[in-house]
Parts: sequence; C-alpha cells; structure tokens
Amino acid sequence: MPQFEKTTVHMRDPERVEQIICGLIKGGASKLQVITDFDMTLSKFAVNGKRCPTCHNIIDNCKLVTEECRQKLLQLKNKYYPIEIDPHLTMEEKYPFMVEWYFKSHTLLVEQRLEKEKLPEVVRESDAALRDGFEQFFDRLQQHSVPVFIFSAGLGDVLEEIIRQAGVYHPNVKVVSNFMEFDDNGVLKGFKGELIHVFNKHDGALRNTEYFKQLKEYCNIILMGDSLGDLSMADGAPNVENILKIGFLNDKVEERLDKYLDSYDIVLVKDETLEVPNAILQKVL
Repeated sequence: MPQFEKTTVHMRDPERVEQIICGLIKGGASKLQVITDFDMTLSKFAVNGKRCPTCHNIIDNCKLVTEECRQKLLQLKNKYYPIEIDPHLTMEEKYPFMVEWYFKSHTLLVEQRLEKEKLPEVVRESDAALRDGFEQFFDRLQQHSVPVFIFSAGLGDVLEEIIRQAGVYHPNVKVVSNFMEFDDNGVLKGFKGELIHVFNKHDGALRNTEYFKQLKEYCNIILMGDSLGDLSMADGAPNVENILKIGFLNDKVEERLDKYLDSYDIVLVKDETLEVPNAILQKVL
C-alpha cells in the first residue's frame, strides 16, 4: 500500500501488521467493527501549526463562558495537560490527576449555566476540524454497515454536534462519552453517568459489554487512539480474532515514540489525515 511509504508511518513489526491486515481482509465487512477515540484521533491536532480544539476546549473558548472562568480552565489545563502526556509517569500515577482535572473543570462549566440550545452555534463558530479524509472514512463504514464505537473522554454533546454538522453521524455510529445533564429549562446542571477520562477507558469498555455482546460476530477490530489509555477501549469485546491498533502521536514525539511503537501496531506521527486507515478499509471492505 503506497500510503505506508509516507514518512509519518512508523511500525515496529511490519510483518505482523501485514498478517493482521490479511486477517481483516479475510473476515471482510461482516466481521469488522471500529473502536475509536475522538479528540486528536478523528479530529485534527493542529492546522498550519495552530492547535485545534478538543470538545472541552470548544466550550472553554466559547462566548458562553466568562473571561474569569476561561482563565481558570486554562490554568487547569496548564497544570494537568503536562501530567497527562508526561512520559515518565505511569497511567496509574496520572489517574488521580485526571479525575481532579475533569471534576474541577466540569464544576466550573456547571457554574456557567450553559444552555443546550446554544451548543450548535458554539460548534459552528469553533475551529473544530476532523482529519482529512473523514467523509470517506465514515461513509465507507456506513455503506458496509460496519459498527463504529466512538469512545471519548471529551464532551459527548459537543462531539455529536461536530459529527452531525460534518454530515457523518450515520446510524452505524455509537458515541460513549461524558454527556451533559440539563434541567427542564435546558440549562446545564451536571453530567450523566460515570466520568470517562483518558486513563479509565478500560472500566468504560466493561460498562459497555451489552453493546459488544450484541456485536460478538464482529470479531475483527480496528482500534484508533492518540493516547496509551486508548489501548484498553476494546476490553469489553468478547471474542477478538484480529485487532489492528493505529495510534496517532501528535505531541512530544521524541520522548513518546518508543512507548507508542511498543503498544500500537501502526504509529502515525504528526499525520493530520485518515489516509492510512482509509487505505486499510479500502482493502478490507
């Protein structure tokens, strides 16, 4: 596949990758499911050197949030994001910090009394950008009825609005994320269910065993993420025959490439496209 010749593509064991892809091709559409992260995986990390917003950032930076709140959210990000991507800390060590970050930022958002009906406009006015090739990616999966499980530590309401506005929220897509809870007047009052953060996706995957049980015939998986925490997203899938793990490495590349190559089959370094996943899907479907 010519897409694999790109300088952004890194693999520890190309032969193993080939074996897995052959397994996916053999299984075809009827056995395939996709499990993917959203922020910085389906969405872009940067455009022309300028960082793109995550689902949380879209709300943090929108006009519904006061300047004072924005500053507090930024302080939290400056404190906790370096911990999230620190190559010298284990996931277990990072875990309590992520809970703290989410709890504090969600509390600030609730204080802002955000209105549900304003979310579409907020997303439209944001710099949210999906990776190049996203239409082809979503449309091909929909054409072949391949189930897509988007598992995000972001804000589900914002995520759904992004893919809805992009025209790719097809019926085969299921979103599990942190969803806002609104009162009868459509004002944010809290968040539903258990918190999903970057490093507890294993627990979230197990909470979704019902979904995966219904898909037990779909024993081939393409998993896509941008964090080592994303590797556990398929933990709820009961009988996996072939799993291909594609990792997007967007930041702190030198320090983290080795760890990513140990964990992901294919690592895409500073690649703002879905060319490689699309090339694989073209072969499989």
